[in-house]
Amino acid sequence: MRRFTSLTEVRNELTAGTTTCRQLVEYYLDNIQKNNHLNAFLEVWPEEARAQAEAVDAKLAAGTAGKLAGMVIGLKDVLAYKDHALQSSSHILDGFKSLFTGTAVQRLLDEDAILIGRQNCDEFAMGASNETSFFGPARNAIDPDRVPGGSSGGSAVAVQADMCLASIGSDTGGSVRQPAAFCGIVGFKPTYSRISRYGLIAYASSFDQIGTLTHSVEDAALLLEVMAGADTFDSTVSQREVPAYSQLLEPAPHYRIGYIRDCLERPGLNAEIKAATEHALDVFRGQGHVVEAVDFPYLDFIVPSYYILTTAEASSNLSRYDGVKFGYRAPDATDLESLYKKTRAQGFGPEVQRRILLGTFVLSADYYDAYYTKAQQVRRLIKEKTDELLREYDFLVLPTTPATAFRIGENEKDTLAMYLADIFTVQASLAGVPAISVPAGEDSKGLPIGLQILSGAFREEHLLAFAKSVTETLTPVLS
Repeated sequence: MRRFTSLTEVRNELTAGTTTCRQLVEYYLDNIQKNNHLNAFLEVWPEEARAQAEAVDAKLAAGTAGKLAGMVIGLKDVLAYKDHALQSSSHILDGFKSLFTGTAVQRLLDEDAILIGRQNCDEFAMGASNETSFFGPARNAIDPDRVPGGSSGGSAVAVQADMCLASIGSDTGGSVRQPAAFCGIVGFKPTYSRISRYGLIAYASSFDQIGTLTHSVEDAALLLEVMAGADTFDSTVSQREVPAYSQLLEPAPHYRIGYIRDCLERPGLNAEIKAATEHALDVFRGQGHVVEAVDFPYLDFIVPSYYILTTAEASSNLSRYDGVKFGYRAPDATDLESLYKKTRAQGFGPEVQRRILLGTFVLSADYYDAYYTKAQQVRRLIKEKTDELLREYDFLVLPTTPATAFRIGENEKDTLAMYLADIFTVQASLAGVPAISVPAGEDSKGLPIGLQILSGAFREEHLLAFAKSVTETLTPVLS
């Protein structure tokens, strides 16, 4: 069976009778087995996937199949699926099975998506390389000695290595877009609140957003169309009507595009990524778009404010994991206090512990105003400036990452370097606006380069339409 890069290709063959959903599932199961060394999947559900495939085949024959019939999907290990293991790639959730199915996952099932397994990620989605997982790192299919990015690393590799057609991940500060760039696929984060977070394990609640990893922008649009919308289980989700994104992918002939001057002049930016980004801007100019440099004076404050706020929220959100109600419990505890201390010390990995401690520190009475309050004020400035630019320009374009995929262990002892891997992605997360990373060629080592595009809040149809045109015109030029 050939490699598929969009649901449209799959549906064409299903309609022609040259393949079936059951055959698709067998194909992906075989690829998962062949690529076991990449550590992308923590658990595979072969019998369930086969049963779902046969049910969808019957619906296709009867003409009653849903929008996602034929799409085989993997789930990042932070998404609730009833009666299935849910660990957030952490030791502290050993043995836990979800008691319910999250809204986004249920909407996928309602439209006849086939779920094939849960995927490796950084522990509690805290990381930029998938190296903090209790189950070991996922590996980049292009070079297994390199990281796939994080935290949705396993989800990105699964799509990259053709182990499923699409993956559903989560994006707190770039955790869908950064691994997409490292793996040469499309990573999309919608506007904050566009998709319900009910059933998504919380890391930093005012940032977390479910996102997609796909080969094509068309599939990202369709998945957003299915998952987005109001939800009685999530009081923070947007009540806005959901457009038919998959039918709105025709771009306008001309756009106003801004690019942040300081991003391309920043020390440490890989020269080949800079050249690829500049080439993309030249292509846009050649297509008749207005392309202008803009100033963003808060670039140096993006990462510090992000990590202060997210660690503070993580400190609160992860307090529920204490060994009392579910998951791992320290076997050598002697009383309640030692149960808490030992369970959390043994159950959480070093990076999660680091972020909990930092978050607890910035929320403490002596330092709350100096750090947490100040970071909230900076976040407001970043959001206001980003919104201002996105009122003047249709899109902001910048690199997705400052470097291509680095070697496993390369930044293990340099926490700051690891955190700075998010420098170009956290702006969209702080501002709550949608952003997408699309492939923009390769460096001299054959490692993928990603181009990131931001648009105004709830303007996903415009962002996706432009991104689709970019993948059709830019990638062939650079490949």
